[in-house]
Amino acid sequence: MATTQHDQDQNQGENQRENQRENQGENQGQDQEFHYTHDDAGLLNQPIGYWSWAANKAVIDYIRAGLTEVGLTQPQWWVISQVREGARPREDVFTMLRGYLDVGDALRSDIDELIERGILATADEESISLTDTGHDLLERATARQRKSLARIHEGVPDADFLTTLKVLQRMIHNTGGKAWHH
Repeated sequence: MATTQHDQDQNQGENQRENQRENQGENQGQDQEFHYTHDDAGLLNQPIGYWSWAANKAVIDYIRAGLTEVGLTQPQWWVISQVREGARPREDVFTMLRGYLDVGDALRSDIDELIERGILATADEESISLTDTGHDLLERATARQRKSLARIHEGVPDADFLTTLKVLQRMIHNTGGKAWHH
């Protein structure tokens, strides 16, 4: 079917609007100068529970919004990432991921939806793998995730990021908590 000039102009306009929306989302917070809420002494008295929750919520909301742009939920992203190298037993993928952010049994319906959408295929009753459509989606989602992670890490030196992860993991340990790697 031939594309008319009107169709091309309409597509170009839609692409421009999408890029503007994406750039607005990416620049959110960049227009404002960053300031800590308190001086160092004041920060030492801040509740870690609140600030770890606030960081968790902000980062997860940001990542999920980015994945929505490519048509995935965060749990669906986890699933397709697990089968990027080839077929894996569905139950192994479920068992590995069900504890992520307390997604639990809802992950089963995410896997079912990916199969229904033609993103995953079932080679047999037990294994799942990416289809060609799934590989294309994985590529787009990976690019989007890289963009999100770059934004999240902006202004945070690697040494500070590493220290933050070590501190959070130590606090999890100190409180008897469990993280995905336990």
